[in-house]
Amino acid sequence: MNQTDQYIARALDHSRFLRSQLAARPWLAPRIGQVLERPLERADLLAFLDEEPLTEANLGIRLRRLRAYVYAHVMVRDLNGLAPLPEVTGAMSMLAEIAIETSQRLLTAQLAVRHGVPRNAAGEEQALIVIGMGKLGGGELNVSSDIDLIFVYPEDGETDGPRPLGAFEFHTRLGRAMIAAISEITSEGFVFRVDMRLRPNGDSGPLVANFDMLENYFISQGREWERYAWIKARALTGSRHDELDAIARPFVFRKYLDFGSINAMRALHAQIRREVARREMADNIKLGPGGIREIEFIAQVFQLIRGGRDAGLRVRPTLQVLDALAVRGLMPDETVAELNAAYDFLRRLEHRIQYLDDAQTHMLPASPEDRLRIATAMGFPTIDTLMAALDAHRVIVSRHFDGVFSDPAAGEASPDHNLTSAWSGETQIDSVCTTLENFGFHDKKGLGERLRSFREGPRYRAMSEEARSRLDAVVPRMLALAAARANPDQTLIRMIELLEAICRRAAYLALLQQYPQALARVVELVSSSSWAANYLTRHPLLLDELLDNRNLAEGTDSTRFAVELSLALDAQGDDTERQMDLMREAHHAQIFRMLNRDLAGDLTVEALSDKLSELADIVLGETLKQCWKKLAKRHADTHRFAIIGYGKLGGKELGYASDLDIVFLHDDPDPEAQPIYARLAQRINTWISSRTSAGLLFEVDLRLRPNGDSGLLVSSLEAFEKYQRESAWVWEHQALTRARFCAGNGEVGARFERLRHELLCQPRDIVKLRTEVMAMRKKMMDAHANKAEGFQLKHDAGGLVHVEFLVQYLVLAYAHQWPELAADIGNIALLKLAANVGLLPADIAHAAADAYRELRRAQHLLRLNEHDSRIDDDSLEDARAAVERLWQCVFEQV
Repeated sequence: MNQTDQYIARALDHSRFLRSQLAARPWLAPRIGQVLERPLERADLLAFLDEEPLTEANLGIRLRRLRAYVYAHVMVRDLNGLAPLPEVTGAMSMLAEIAIETSQRLLTAQLAVRHGVPRNAAGEEQALIVIGMGKLGGGELNVSSDIDLIFVYPEDGETDGPRPLGAFEFHTRLGRAMIAAISEITSEGFVFRVDMRLRPNGDSGPLVANFDMLENYFISQGREWERYAWIKARALTGSRHDELDAIARPFVFRKYLDFGSINAMRALHAQIRREVARREMADNIKLGPGGIREIEFIAQVFQLIRGGRDAGLRVRPTLQVLDALAVRGLMPDETVAELNAAYDFLRRLEHRIQYLDDAQTHMLPASPEDRLRIATAMGFPTIDTLMAALDAHRVIVSRHFDGVFSDPAAGEASPDHNLTSAWSGETQIDSVCTTLENFGFHDKKGLGERLRSFREGPRYRAMSEEARSRLDAVVPRMLALAAARANPDQTLIRMIELLEAICRRAAYLALLQQYPQALARVVELVSSSSWAANYLTRHPLLLDELLDNRNLAEGTDSTRFAVELSLALDAQGDDTERQMDLMREAHHAQIFRMLNRDLAGDLTVEALSDKLSELADIVLGETLKQCWKKLAKRHADTHRFAIIGYGKLGGKELGYASDLDIVFLHDDPDPEAQPIYARLAQRINTWISSRTSAGLLFEVDLRLRPNGDSGLLVSSLEAFEKYQRESAWVWEHQALTRARFCAGNGEVGARFERLRHELLCQPRDIVKLRTEVMAMRKKMMDAHANKAEGFQLKHDAGGLVHVEFLVQYLVLAYAHQWPELAADIGNIALLKLAANVGLLPADIAHAAADAYRELRRAQHLLRLNEHDSRIDDDSLEDARAAVERLWQCVFEQV
C-alpha cells in the first residue's frame, strides 16, 4: 500500500461519510490522490469545473462533484495531520465562494437572454451583490457548515432586454435560482445548505434589498444582534462594495467607544445558555459553556466597542481579531494564546464530529464507538483523555468569557437610599440638603441646588431613556464616592461638570455604570486635580484608559508609541482630518497615562517633563512626516528641514499645558526650497495648533525665529548663522542656551547643534554681558511686578526665572573656557557643573539646584489645581533665599 492509500485508509477509519462517497464515486480516490501532498488552490477548483462546459442543466451536478472532491481532499489531509485548521476552513470557504460566483455568473447570463441586464436611470448595470455572513464572511467555514447569505443590489431600475423586469424582480429570481443550484438535495447531494434568515426582516422580508432599503432598515429597525452578525459581513460578488461598506459600517461600529454593547451581548449569551440548558446541550462544543461561540463573543465585543475608532479591529477571522487585541494591549498575550489554542482544539474537534456522517452538528456523539473514533482522530488514546483535554479548554474559555462579560457591578453594594432619593427628585430640596450634610458635604444648599438644576435641566431632559437610566444608576454611587474624599464639595462639582459633558453619550455612562472601579478612579482623579478634571471633561474618550490599570501604572514605551502612531496615521491614507484627530487622541491618551502616574506620586517633576518633551518630539516628527507627504509640490523626495525647540521644549521642562516655542530651519541649496519649506512650515503649524473635534495638540509660538514676527517663517541654516553672529540680541543668545533639535532631517539637526555650540562658546565681554542680562531681568521683573501678597514662584526675585537667567549668563560668559557648559543638560545639572569647574561655591550651587527643583515641584502642584504660581505663606522661604544667595554670588559681587 502506497502512502496515498495509507492516508485514505486512515481517514476511512474515522468517517462513514467518506466511505460512502468513495464507494459512490469511483473517480474520487484517484483524483484526490493526485494532489494529496499539498493544499488545494483556487486554480485547482476552477480547473475542475472547466473540465466540462458549464450549462444551466449541469451546473448543479458539477458543483456537487466539486464539493465531493474538495471535502474528501480536505478530510484526508486533516485526519492525517497534513492540514492545519486555516487550510481546512480556507478550503471550504473557497469552495463556497467559487460555487456562489459560478452560479451567479451562469444564471445571470441565462436570465439576461430573456430579460436583459438590470440598469438604473443612468444606464449603469445593477449587479447582484452576494454578502457572505458568519463563518463564510470570516473565511472560517466548517466542513459541514451551511452558508449565511444576504442578497443586495445598488439601485432600482429595469432590465434592458426584450421582456423587461424590474431590478428587484430580476434579482429575486436570480437569488432563488442560485439558492436552488447550491442547496437543493439531488442524487449528487448538495453543495451547501443556504440560510437567508440574516437578511432584513428575516424570513418575513424580501429576498433581496437595494442599498436604500438596507440603509433604512439599519436606521429604523436594525437590532443589536444584527450588529454582531454584520461584523463578519463580506461582499463576495458584484461591485460598489465601498458604498455598501459606508452603509453598514455606521450601523455596526459606533463613532465612540460603545460599552453599551457589553450589556446587549451579555443578555444574548444568557439567552443562548438558557436554551442550551433547556435542551440539555451541555455536550454542544459550539454553544455549550466554554464553547466556540464564547470565544467568538469575546472577540466580537471588543470589535463592537472599539471598531468604530480602530479600523484594525474590523478584521473578520476570529483568530486575527484576538491577535489584534494582544498587539493593542487590550488582552494579555497569555490570554490570547490560551484562547487561540482552545479555538484550534474546538474547531478541529468540530470537524471530526462532522466527518463522521457529514452532519451539521456540534454535539459529541452519544455512541461510545463514535466517541472513540473522534478521540483517536484527535490524537488521544481513549475517550477519557479526550474529554479531559476538552474540559480543560472549556474551563479556560469560560473563565476568560466571564472575565469579559461578568457584570462588575453585580457584587457592589447598593448606594445609600438617601443618596438615591437626593438625586431622583423624590424628596424636597431641604431633605436633599440634609442628606448632603449628613454625608459630609459642606455647602449643602449650593450643592443641592446644583444637583437639582442638573436633574431638571435641559441636558437631562434631552437624554435618551437608556442614557437617563444609566445616569440615574451612576449618580448615587458617585455621590457616595465624592463624600469619601478629603474635598467632597470640589469633587462633587467637578463630577457634575464631567457628567454634564458626557451625559448624551450613553456609551460613556455605560462604562461608568458597568465598571465601578472606573467610576471610583474618575472620582479619585477629579478630586486630586481640577486640571485633570477639566482635561477629562474636554476629552471623555480617555475614560476608556481607566479600565486597564496596566496602562496607568506602566511607563510609556516611546519607541512603540512612535511606531504605532505612524502606522495608525498611514493607515488613514489621504484623510487628513482623521489623521489629525487620531494624533490628538493618541497624544491625549499618553498625557492621561502620565497624569495618573504623576498624581499617584510615581513621577518626579523632572521625569515628567522629560517624558512630555519626548512625546512632543514624537508628535512633531510625525507631523512633519505627514505634512511633507501631503505637499502637492516637492522639489525632492527627502527634505532637509529641521524643527528646533526653544524654551520649555528645548530645555525639556514641558508641563501639561505648555506651549511649544519652535523655529523652522532648512539646509537646502535648491532655489525652489525656500517657498516649499515655507508652505511645509505653515502646514505643520496648522496641524499642531488647530482645534479639531478631538481637541488641541499644542499652542505654538514662532516668535523666537530670526527677526521675530517680521522674519521669515523658515530660515536657511546659513541665514540663521549670519543673524546669530551679526544681529542677534543678547536675550536671543540666552534663548539659544535652551534650544535643541527636536525633529526632522538628522544631518540638518546635527549641523544646528554644532552651530549652537560654536555660538554659545564665543568669547564675550563679561562686564557688558552681565549688565545686559541684569537689565533684561529687571525689565522682566517690572513687566511682571508682583502687586499682590505672597511669593510669585516664577517671576519674583528668588524665583524660577532668577535661576534661568543666571544659568544662561554663566553659559554665555564661560562656555568658551569650559565648552561642556554649552550642553543642553538642564539648569540643575548646569549649576552643579558650574560648581565642579570652580565658577560657583559648591554649597551655594547645590542649595540653589535643590531650591530650583523644589520651586518647580511647588509650581507644578499649584498648576494641577489651576492656581496662580503664588504662595501666601513662608513654606518656600528657604528655597527663595538659596536662589537669592546664588544671584548675589554671581551678579552682585565684583
